[in-house]
Amino acid sequence: MLKRIISGVVGIPLLFFIISRGDFILYFSVMAVAIVGLYEFYNAMKVKGLNPMTTLGYFISTGILMVFIYSRNDLLLFFLFITIITISGILLMSFKYTVIDGSITIYGVLYVTVFLGHIILTDKLENSAIIWLIFIIAWATDTFAYFGGFFWGKRKLCPEISPKKTIEGAIAGVLGSMFACGFFGYLFLSEYSITIIILGMVGSVISQAGDLTASQIKRYAGVKDYGNLIPGHGGILDRFDSILFTAPTVFYFYTLFIK
Repeated sequence: MLKRIISGVVGIPLLFFIISRGDFILYFSVMAVAIVGLYEFYNAMKVKGLNPMTTLGYFISTGILMVFIYSRNDLLLFFLFITIITISGILLMSFKYTVIDGSITIYGVLYVTVFLGHIILTDKLENSAIIWLIFIIAWATDTFAYFGGFFWGKRKLCPEISPKKTIEGAIAGVLGSMFACGFFGYLFLSEYSITIIILGMVGSVISQAGDLTASQIKRYAGVKDYGNLIPGHGGILDRFDSILFTAPTVFYFYTLFIK
């Protein structure tokens, strides 16, 4: 617990600084997190005995994030096309990799890089303050779910995937996210307060799905944590697992129902 507190004391002010400055400080911070997260994901797959095409994954990830940074989203499908063509060519010319290895390579790019890249897309919205909701939803959900489960948790949510998570904790996470989003909406988006509260509910459910997805992947790979980069938390993906799902949720919810 002490390590988690120390990490929070250091990490939270750094996060506030990066988001507040925005622009290229934020963009390249996202790029760094994405590349490290992709490295952790590929390493977990190697523990399982798979052989992802890591160099190709890093190259395509960098290209996709540059597309997001420079608002050339029309090139996204081009990068995915190049990825499929390249993987197909490698499979034809070498027996070192299998179709499963190629699939894991692509899944890592989509799951880590493209999902995290939505933080950049959200920062580019006409109301960039909405970016805070990505982190408010994810961390309010985590915090309230933890304490809700600690004090009231009795019924297991998904014992075969994450034995410590409870239904009561999940409900507390949703309510906590709605409250935090409602407070944020009241301060900064008062005309959309009810919509923001609904986003808090939807985002919390999807955030918890992201957390469970990460747990399922780790259980499949046979690893406890993705890494040990962040004391008390594990790796980058252990800290950002729910944000992977929350970032696209906030972006698309805003563009569909608020913008």
